[in-house]
Amino acid sequence: MSAGDLPLVMGIETSCDETGVGLVRGCELLSDEVASSVDQHARFGGVVPEVASRAHLEAMTPTVHRALDRAGVSLADVDAVSVTAGPGLAGALLVGVSAAKAYAMALGKPLYGVNHLVGHVAVDQLEHGPLPKPAIALLVSGGHTSLLLVRHLATDVQQLGDTVDDAAGEAYDKVARLLGLPYPGGPPIDRAAREGSARAIRFPRGKWGDGTHDFSFSGLKTAVARWVEDGVREGRDLPVADIAAAFQESVVDVLTRKAVDACLEHGVEHLVISGGVAANSRLRSLAEERCADAGITLRVPRPRLCTDNGAMIAALGAELVAADLPPSSLHLATDTSLPVDRPLAA
Repeated sequence: MSAGDLPLVMGIETSCDETGVGLVRGCELLSDEVASSVDQHARFGGVVPEVASRAHLEAMTPTVHRALDRAGVSLADVDAVSVTAGPGLAGALLVGVSAAKAYAMALGKPLYGVNHLVGHVAVDQLEHGPLPKPAIALLVSGGHTSLLLVRHLATDVQQLGDTVDDAAGEAYDKVARLLGLPYPGGPPIDRAAREGSARAIRFPRGKWGDGTHDFSFSGLKTAVARWVEDGVREGRDLPVADIAAAFQESVVDVLTRKAVDACLEHGVEHLVISGGVAANSRLRSLAEERCADAGITLRVPRPRLCTDNGAMIAALGAELVAADLPPSSLHLATDTSLPVDRPLAA
């Protein structure tokens, strides 16, 4: 079957503060449109669920139309609709699932409620082609830090480890606030770190050598807070660039070490890093270095595909269609804590 004969899948993503709509045929990305409400949340220092839900309501129809126009197709051309059913914010998920149900019913096409986290892994196929089986996936975002063993995107995803407290992206946001940097904290800390020295301060590495695949960043966040408080109390000028660099080094050191260890332990030769924090320049460079040393092939999507988007939901939907799995019911419910081993919600 040629690429042009594959089903056209429309993906809708509304788990947090991004309204994303993507159109995909197999592993070919036709369009990826995103409307972000991040500026509306910045003054609060984090996402406000009600604000996010209202922003999704306003952005949904225009974003769908932009995606269709960019792809050069019409709604009548869509063969299946996929949507994030969880995990995510309850109200935000409800907007996306309600819209997807409406489109699926109006078009008479199947509906697939999919797992947001597995979507972050599936999106890599739009850049690098079919995912090798098996693969290890390091998922690093504002709300999740997980290590996954992926034998099949549609049917066999196993969680090896997870964060026991703050996710990596959450720690970035909190440390950025301590340093007077804007929200969201990932990009400004990354930029500031380039001007600093990671060796200037030694911050702790949570769960560094505990023999598990789990993560912990709460202690690191607290260590940075104590360092900043001591500096302020003593009247010292804070070396923001050095603090950012040392904090970032602690995070990416643990992430890459545990990811490579998981690959070696399970005899897996391919590592995928995905999620918003995967756009971080130091994480990418250290992962490249350590994977090369260990003989592991590294796959990281381009930064735009790392953050929340509709393309990743369409990509996972395309995998479910290709696996000939039954679609979700039109009574599909959202699940704010949908487990990662369920790529398809009933």
